[in-house]
Amino acid sequence: MWKRDEAVKPTTGPSILPTGPAVQSQPSSTSASSAEARQQIGRDVVNIGKSVVIKGELNGSEDLTIEGQVEGKIELKDHVLTIGANGKIKAHVFAKSLIVLGEVNGNVTASEKVEIRDGGSVDGDIVSPRVAIAEGAHFRGSVDMQRKSGQQAPGQQPRPATQPAPPAQTAVQIAQPVAR
Repeated sequence: MWKRDEAVKPTTGPSILPTGPAVQSQPSSTSASSAEARQQIGRDVVNIGKSVVIKGELNGSEDLTIEGQVEGKIELKDHVLTIGANGKIKAHVFAKSLIVLGEVNGNVTASEKVEIRDGGSVDGDIVSPRVAIAEGAHFRGSVDMQRKSGQQAPGQQPRPATQPAPPAQTAVQIAQPVAR
């Protein structure tokens, strides 16, 4: 980790500064405290800027925020995908959780939840156990909120596994006029 020494002043001439986050001058415990902070946050987040265009398949093992354009397939099965206000997605999306502030055209599958916020737009089918659509959001498609197998709603008794009954056979009788 780069550490700036306060006692040493830069000499004349252009100086090159790091483009990453600001570095504080503290004892060597800084690296330990930043590691703890990262563990408290839980996950790294990667950003795709609004000038970036991706065509093809996008896979990852980190939380992702997209402000640019993606066409194809996005797969973040164990992570959160956020489509920023400038994001325009034309893709099939598979994620643990999806937050939409921009535009998504394509089917969405999320293992935990899908949240379409004010100004967000989804044109496609959603499969997720939890779906939230804010006032001012746009949605066109179908929603399938089936629970994962083995997951029960609160207070619901588990159903025994039975085989489906054979199709019912209906007997139809036609009334015949009775001779008098």
